[in-house]
Amino acid sequence: MEEEVWEEENSRGRMCIYRACRSIKKRENSLLYNALRSIYEDSVFVSEISGIWPDLPLVANLRCGLWYSSRFHATCYFKSTDGHTNNCSFSTSRLNLHTAQIAGQKGGCIIVDSTRKGKRFPDSMSKTIPIWACVLNRSIHNHRLRHRRQNNNSLDSKEEEEEERDSSSATCLLLPNCETQEEEKDCISLCSWDCDLHLPLWVPHTEKSAIEDRLDEWTKQLEACGADIASLASLLKKPLRPLWISQNTLIWLNQVPHADSWDFTPIILVSASLPNGTIQHRTNSNFSWRYIPGAGDDEESWARGLSPTLFWKQAFHLIDSGPDLCNHKVSEIVEKERVYHAQRGEFSPQVTVKKPNNLSTSNCQLLNSQLMDSSMSIQSSMGECSISWIGSTNIAVGTTFHVENVSDGVDCVLNCDSKSISFCSSSSDAYLHLPILASKWTGSHC
Repeated sequence: MEEEVWEEENSRGRMCIYRACRSIKKRENSLLYNALRSIYEDSVFVSEISGIWPDLPLVANLRCGLWYSSRFHATCYFKSTDGHTNNCSFSTSRLNLHTAQIAGQKGGCIIVDSTRKGKRFPDSMSKTIPIWACVLNRSIHNHRLRHRRQNNNSLDSKEEEEEERDSSSATCLLLPNCETQEEEKDCISLCSWDCDLHLPLWVPHTEKSAIEDRLDEWTKQLEACGADIASLASLLKKPLRPLWISQNTLIWLNQVPHADSWDFTPIILVSASLPNGTIQHRTNSNFSWRYIPGAGDDEESWARGLSPTLFWKQAFHLIDSGPDLCNHKVSEIVEKERVYHAQRGEFSPQVTVKKPNNLSTSNCQLLNSQLMDSSMSIQSSMGECSISWIGSTNIAVGTTFHVENVSDGVDCVLNCDSKSISFCSSSSDAYLHLPILASKWTGSHC
């Protein structure tokens, strides 16, 4: 009776382990599909916003934003770290002047990005881009003031000080000095040029004040770095100004203004994903998946070598394949693309998918990479490599049988076999016998 109870409990335990393994495997297999399906769902929203202003070019903020549409006109690179709370900065190495030029040529642009952190907008949109737009506006304003002074040397120093102080105010002192209608038009443009910082309402007033205190410093940095402000000033007829749109934004389609009707150049910031930050379970008639906000972020952890370009070439095929076949389909697509480039002499390394916290026989391949600088190359009688170096660590693993043959080429040996061996060395501390008990898993692991 006791044996039957023990067998029943043992069988039940095996079933629990079996179910857990199946659950883990299923979760790993569906991770890629969940991300791609979530991106595809969010791309519909991006397309809808782009359709409201079809004349405005669509710009992807690298790298996450590039996943959310198949028809981006350009890319930009605004980092969220430049907009972190109480640590905001203006980067002269990431000026993104081409984005401002595109906006000037087309009357504005739509920038797409997303975040996994449960925010309505990533910090790149909440603060980095607004700071960038304000600093550029101020630099353009200063450039036009300097240009006007060069063309009008009749102003004395006192008038110049008043002009610089009041050129951005409602009552502008430039107008009395304008002689022609064209000059008056330029003066009005200078007086109305918006140099203020525009941040979303959820940024605290104290943080906004701290950012405003550094605007003059950042403007001087931009002017000192050698950026071509003159070309930008000739393209931008109206100052840059950000607008924020998320999936929670309410838009009345019959009241959407045309971009040309605004008195500024719109930089429309679209956060592609739902802002709640929670994973949602969704189902259709064929299969179910989990919606992941900001799924395009951190692509190295889930994309398995798939790029946004490859994804959109095969998007419908991958989405229709479902969670069970998605990984296999992606592997085929990535390998086919790799072979295509390799046959044309282009650098195209194989993609290695790492399984964290799981050492299996497939991971044993990592132990077969040889140390490039080492002259040691010893083959066993069966033709297999007896010593395998672990990367460039100067650490190697090998069979106990061949340790005596390489005693002259190593500094020390840690013997984990049950039997001790003779090892010749000048130091008594160069050899340590630390036996590990054998188990039934020994044959299937490294």
